[in-house]
Amino acid sequence: MNVPVSKYEGIFSQNHAGQRIDSALADMMADLSRERIKALIKDGRLLIDGSKVTQSSAKVRAGTHYCLDIPPPVAAHALPQDIPLDIVYEDDALLVLDKPAGMVVHPAAGHADGTLVNALLHHCKGQLSGIGGVARPGIVHRIDKDTSGLLVTAKTDVAHAGLARQFADHSVTRQYYAIVQGRPNPAKGTVTGNIGRSRRDRKKMAIVPDGHGKHAVTHYETVEKLHEAALVRCQLETGRTHQVRVHMASLGHSLLGDPNYARTHKAHRTLLKETGFARQALHAATLGFIHPTLDEEMFFESKIPADMQELLMRLRV
Repeated sequence: MNVPVSKYEGIFSQNHAGQRIDSALADMMADLSRERIKALIKDGRLLIDGSKVTQSSAKVRAGTHYCLDIPPPVAAHALPQDIPLDIVYEDDALLVLDKPAGMVVHPAAGHADGTLVNALLHHCKGQLSGIGGVARPGIVHRIDKDTSGLLVTAKTDVAHAGLARQFADHSVTRQYYAIVQGRPNPAKGTVTGNIGRSRRDRKKMAIVPDGHGKHAVTHYETVEKLHEAALVRCQLETGRTHQVRVHMASLGHSLLGDPNYARTHKAHRTLLKETGFARQALHAATLGFIHPTLDEEMFFESKIPADMQELLMRLRV
């Protein structure tokens, strides 16, 4: 495994003058998330002109020297588990897999094991990037527990940094298939709206005013009209938590079966009960990126899974 970067240092340019320090550093360090940088600053690991700074909201002054110390990655608390994985592609640098609905990506409260990380630790025998600095080895991006589809994970720190950079600059191709309630009108369009924590329910995300949350853009297109529903293809220009779910719900076309953002239409209640479908009807169908070490275009596709196929068949009647 490559040795991770132990510190970042340099001089703030005029371009970052007046910005929050955490935001400016995140712009320059694609392999570290803004939340990770905030945590490091809070822990006293940032020096500005030799003085410790612990406030992420402090403003940048052009010409000042910064040094952000990166501690060694915390050892993963997750244990390797022999859990079957549907691997689409694998080499020495990365692995692309098709995650089933119901699998949590990394251990968290209430999900200490049985996660994708547990499975990866067994499959890769410890050869996973630790650049995230937390017990989430190899994880570059996530999809929700009850969303199925394609994920790329990193085996080396070089691969992790290269992939993270592409996710940060939104150059990764990601398309999802969603079954939504009702039929979008217009059938094709773009949803733009910052996404952040809902003030009413902190467990949910919501479209929030400018200046809050994170910029989010979703392009959607109706693929097939169904019985009081539609199969929609969504292309993500950004990748925010619950982005497709929140953006489609904002149009009045929440995802079928979504436990957080949908009020199930009367026409669909019996169908969901009969099929036992108890998740949001969302599948990460395509994934494209530049291989971080081979510098080659990579593109992968995943078929809509059986449970969503059954819904589609029933909704066509």
